[in-house]
Amino acid sequence: MLNRRKFLSYTTLAAGALSAPRVFAKSSFNQKIAGNKPIVISTWDFGVAANQAAWKVLSTGGRALDAVEAGARIPEADLKNHSVGVAGYPDRDGHVTLDACIMDEKGNCGGVAAMEYIDHPISVARLVMEKTPHVLLVGEGATQFAVENGFKKHQLLTPESEKAWKEWLKTANYKPEINIENKHFTPANMPGGPNNHDTIGMLAIDAAGNISGACTTSGMAFKLRGRVGDSPIIGAGLYVDNEVGGATSTGVGEEVIRNVGSFLVVELMRQGYTPEDACREAVNRIVKKKADGAKDLQVGFLAINKKGEYGAYAIQKGFSYAVCNAEKQDLIIKGKSIY
Repeated sequence: MLNRRKFLSYTTLAAGALSAPRVFAKSSFNQKIAGNKPIVISTWDFGVAANQAAWKVLSTGGRALDAVEAGARIPEADLKNHSVGVAGYPDRDGHVTLDACIMDEKGNCGGVAAMEYIDHPISVARLVMEKTPHVLLVGEGATQFAVENGFKKHQLLTPESEKAWKEWLKTANYKPEINIENKHFTPANMPGGPNNHDTIGMLAIDAAGNISGACTTSGMAFKLRGRVGDSPIIGAGLYVDNEVGGATSTGVGEEVIRNVGSFLVVELMRQGYTPEDACREAVNRIVKKKADGAKDLQVGFLAINKKGEYGAYAIQKGFSYAVCNAEKQDLIIKGKSIY
């Protein structure tokens, strides 16, 4: 239930809003709520552009769900980003397959996995949530569903991605490395330096205080045909509980799935952990299960609680996240790490 603290900045609406909370829902446009809301956060530095698209929705009183969908579509369409969306690197057989999921403040959720030929999996995931009784559609079924709902099929294997795949085929050595995506780019061929990572996970709180999240990726480059990571799986790559907060992940999805990582982070926040401490504990649990202490493994978590407080933690250095609110639209924060 809304309380007086949330209306400290509503000087013109205070009298009516405090006595009738329903007025707030109709009068939230172009108003700044007290504290850190509205706010949107997302993984990696390419989250800045994604956040700015989401902020256009949030800053005019829009719903968090609409914001995270709009934000996730930005890296999905970025031809320089080879681990999300249309320019994603293919699997070892040359097929570009995309994964995504989305979750709203009511617990509704939808996802697609191993979907081909469709360039905005996050929007298809939302349709799965809104138009079907299911949570997850995969492979040819996901593509068919997208086409039936007006999406056009496209060849997603770009010339640049195809070139990288053919180069990889010369050795066909598959050994995931920490932040490997950075190694494909230099400041000379990517504006702003190497900023291509893997998943983008996004969490937003709107002016009404409601939370939604989105997660989208093309998965690990040159993976086995049919491989699906954590990104489209609710509870692994993304989880939202509107009473508590939301969490998302990045890195080696298999380890996140094994630990139901994002759900774990949210449940830790329910117990009173701060977002950063919850992310750190989730990371520690992964590390403790690995014989070598996960020294060659990268997993990171990003979380936000109902108050708008946020934090992140990763196994290895190099993880960053972007924050956008009424005060700043391009803030990059380096996540803390165990190693």
